[in-house]
Amino acid sequence: MKVFIERYTHIFSIAFEAVMTNKFRSVLTALGIIFGVAAVIAMMAIGSGAKKEILDQMKLVGVNNIIITPVNELEEKESKEDENLKKESKRFSPGLTLKDAQSIVNVIPGIQSVSPEITYETKVIKGGKQAKASITGIKQDFFRVFNVKLEKGNIFTNQQLESASPVCVIGNRIKSKFFPYEDPIGKSIKCDNVWLTVIGVIESKSIDVNVSNDLGISNYNESIYVPIQTILSRFKDRSSKRSGREIFFDGGAFQGFQGAVTIVGGNLRGGGNSKSGATTHQLDKIVVQVEKSENLGNTKEVLEAMLKRRHNEVPDFDVKVPELLLKQEQRTKDIFNIVLGAIASISLIVGGIGIMNIMLASVLERIREIGVRMAIGARKSDVVLQFLTESTLISLSGGVIGIILGIVLSKLIMQLTDILTIISPVSIVISFGVSATVGILFGFMPAQKAAEQDPLESLRHD
Repeated sequence: MKVFIERYTHIFSIAFEAVMTNKFRSVLTALGIIFGVAAVIAMMAIGSGAKKEILDQMKLVGVNNIIITPVNELEEKESKEDENLKKESKRFSPGLTLKDAQSIVNVIPGIQSVSPEITYETKVIKGGKQAKASITGIKQDFFRVFNVKLEKGNIFTNQQLESASPVCVIGNRIKSKFFPYEDPIGKSIKCDNVWLTVIGVIESKSIDVNVSNDLGISNYNESIYVPIQTILSRFKDRSSKRSGREIFFDGGAFQGFQGAVTIVGGNLRGGGNSKSGATTHQLDKIVVQVEKSENLGNTKEVLEAMLKRRHNEVPDFDVKVPELLLKQEQRTKDIFNIVLGAIASISLIVGGIGIMNIMLASVLERIREIGVRMAIGARKSDVVLQFLTESTLISLSGGVIGIILGIVLSKLIMQLTDILTIISPVSIVISFGVSATVGILFGFMPAQKAAEQDPLESLRHD
């Protein structure tokens, strides 16, 4: 064993000396490995970052969720022919209501939770401070469906929900604006003309504005959440508008057309499905959580059929499955990352071919040296080990430099392009292992060629 160690140490020193003697050639040989390893690490970092973003988005929209939102049917109608327009105008739809949400629970199997939502823009006042915010009426299921956790306090109880209690759970930024130096629990804030008691504060969440808009996610940090019955009884219930002829009262004159009637402050104002832009939809959203993800597609179809029947075949709602969209996006990004990784891996192969070519050229240059070594007792295996060690040293050195360059490149990509990159230890280990493997595989042929040289012919070589 001692003899073997001494022998290999001697071979290693010869190989190291050969590499250091030809530094410039060694660096040029290692360039392919350097850029290949750097590219692999950078691509894997981009892939890991993209995967994390997708998973974070899935957490925001919840797991196995189907989102039902109201649609302005007039916008749909205007794009149709006049004949269809007349037929549609004769139909009446109550819009998206709490009864729809309850029917989903009662009729469709495999439903885990149903979370209806009503959202209004409101003016918040507290201690002389005033700001605009969103106030959303929800049920307790909302916090479970969207994985929303509280920093402090509690969510409202069933009793508070049923009795329309004036309580609220506020977002973290609402707390920072109105309660910067005090505990908000038990304190009151005024939303429009209603005083609400704060019973909980939502844990801060980082939410991309574009993502929240695309997926219909509310900004938890800047919202105020109250029991849905509180919204309906203390703020506004759009479904209370009665179908009929919309009437505008202005200085004693009446103007009417098909729509709805709403009395506000003694005046009659338009609502319903009129072109005034108002709506009779009681809810702004219903989120349906399915027990099993494989049932998402089928449940979506059943929901659409049921709601069409309940809404008199009026297409005034839209059903989306954000998780399926996100999974498709993740699949697209995975394919993209695989392609980029494959392209980056080609650099490693090109680098290996470069090592092989340079080492073959080195064998031709050092034929006399090989002959001298074999003449004084070196075996073929010694020559093979020497050239293999040289190629491995070059590839490992290139691998180390490539790892450093890859880490720097990943950081630069994140800073300059705002693309999230995550460097994992696995990518570094894989890159280092691949660079060593490339050195051994592509160095074997030149090493074998060097060992096959005839000592006498080698000594005669000039």
